[in-house]
Amino acid sequence: MSDTPPDHLAINPASPFHDAQALERGVGVRFNDVERDNVEEYSVSEGWIRVQAGKARDRRGNPMTIKVKGKVEVYFLEQKPE
Repeated sequence: MSDTPPDHLAINPASPFHDAQALERGVGVRFNDVERDNVEEYSVSEGWIRVQAGKARDRRGNPMTIKVKGKVEVYFLEQKPE
């Protein structure tokens, strides 16, 4: 695993962008210079994050999300295990 987080990452295991190793290591997200801890999915290259829309759920029981565009910066919370 590299020292930079993936460009596109999702916490939903059903997503093709889910990466369990990166999530175990911990990924921090800074969106428009504000630390965010409620991000469901992000894309650095496209400049967006997905966050939950309150307590609303879709018909499958997954949280409803909103795509918000802006400047996205990601980093690992912990150093690489040796």
